[in-house]
Amino acid sequence: MKSKFIELSLGSHIIVHGYDQLNKEITEEVKSDRFSKKLVALSRIKSVSEKYILTDYLGGRWIYWEYEGDFEDIRKKLL
Repeated sequence: MKSKFIELSLGSHIIVHGYDQLNKEITEEVKSDRFSKKLVALSRIKSVSEKYILTDYLGGRWIYWEYEGDFEDIRKKLL
């Protein structure tokens, strides 16, 4: 049986709070000096790029997390 969580080292992130009247994203950038380990529910992960992992959050928000490591390592963990 596959795990319901994945351990990731995550750092700075961008929170998407929604959209304004012109359909432009309302974002908040959060800078971090270091990466920290987190357990993330697989059901929250929406996509992975070479720089970010996109997850959903409370209240319909989205978060683009910078992650430490290699895209291929993340891909192998998820597949």
